[in-house]
Amino acid sequence: MRKLLPTLLFIIALSSFANAQWTSPGDGTTYTLPDLVTATDGVVTNVGTVFTIHQDLTISSNDVLLIDNQVSRIDAPGVLITINGSINCNITGDRVKLYGTETQQFSMRFENASNCLMKKLYLSDGAGIKVIESDITFDDVKFTYFTRGYCNAVIDIFNCDPEIKNCYFMLNQGAAISSPANGQASPQILNCEFDTNVNGINSPQINLGPGSSDTIRIVGNEIYTFYASWFGGGVSVADLMGVGDTKVLLKDNIIRECRYGYNQQGQTISSVITGNQFTDNNHEDNPMNGGSGISIYGTSANCKAILRDNVITGNLWGITAINIHDIDLGTEEDWGKNEIHDNGNNGTIYDLYNNSTCNIMAIGNNWGATQEQVVEDHIFHQTDDPSLGLVTFIPFFGYDQIEELPIESATIDLTSAVIYSITGQRVNHKSLKPGVYIVMTKQGINKIVIQ
Repeated sequence: MRKLLPTLLFIIALSSFANAQWTSPGDGTTYTLPDLVTATDGVVTNVGTVFTIHQDLTISSNDVLLIDNQVSRIDAPGVLITINGSINCNITGDRVKLYGTETQQFSMRFENASNCLMKKLYLSDGAGIKVIESDITFDDVKFTYFTRGYCNAVIDIFNCDPEIKNCYFMLNQGAAISSPANGQASPQILNCEFDTNVNGINSPQINLGPGSSDTIRIVGNEIYTFYASWFGGGVSVADLMGVGDTKVLLKDNIIRECRYGYNQQGQTISSVITGNQFTDNNHEDNPMNGGSGISIYGTSANCKAILRDNVITGNLWGITAINIHDIDLGTEEDWGKNEIHDNGNNGTIYDLYNNSTCNIMAIGNNWGATQEQVVEDHIFHQTDDPSLGLVTFIPFFGYDQIEELPIESATIDLTSAVIYSITGQRVNHKSLKPGVYIVMTKQGINKIVIQ
């Protein structure tokens, strides 16, 4: 009997531990943290406005978890918080903190959840947040010191289109945001800051697979890496399995001091890349392994990219175009107006490296030079290797090789010409005023002067 009693006590203790996790009944109830202290029989406790979640907690479908100003801090060491219903952070005061510990990180899982709002939170020492087929917005949330214990990114997305805006990601071990190759997700990533994420693995800070029917929008963000040794890239969108039809808008972002800026890779991706700054993305010891401001690696001509009004400078490679692709860097009708210069490695400038048989139109860009030969020397294409595609880059800003003709001596039919001002603005022939213009016709390109 003496031997049996300790064994029974141990079994009872294990049973109590196994049953300690709590799941809401799914009857449409909205729970605050103080409500959970009462309802969960010790799974949630508090001291004043500081709450502790001791075991796994699930908010079932139809139920809601409300986090409001009754809470200042939530400790959840080693705990999984699952939301199958909804969560609403209605915080008007100071930011609410949700913490794990360095050795016991918390995790979150949103699965088939709806109308979820994670707002004005500070999340630290987590193991990852999975978002699976859920409707959720992250707004003004800070994420720091996440490991890869539960998933490979801070926020791992599967088959849904969450909105992530005004957020800050810093010193997390994996990517900040990711989606897989075998799902479809089009997150809206808006006005966020990504500060030195990805430690010790070859991954970008935003690492996305194929998009859904909506456009992936990455707009107004700043992405950088303070420590070169962290090895993180900027943004990658890949469709390696030919899933769906991925559309990307990459606009008004600053991507700097990463392993590379933007990588697009795969079969069916159409991107518009406009108004971005890709600068000093050179945190790569071997230029053969990375360092591009922009890299387009297509496996079909359906890997498309339109680039306008970007600044691409200080990278190991400016733009690399690999395999099969359809890249538009500027046409006669719509100049690129990209600023591409001073990208290079091992003493050689590589502003555009066309390592493919595909031709690239690159009209109306600023290459940081006025002479054709200088620009030619900084572009690797058919003139360097006859097996490669041709890059058409004339005219370009500052180009001084076009014959300059006074309008009265120029035999040009302006009614059928494409006309640009010297600053790259499209001009109608009926509205020409005194000035210098670039005129393009089927017969050639001229610079004309109207006095």
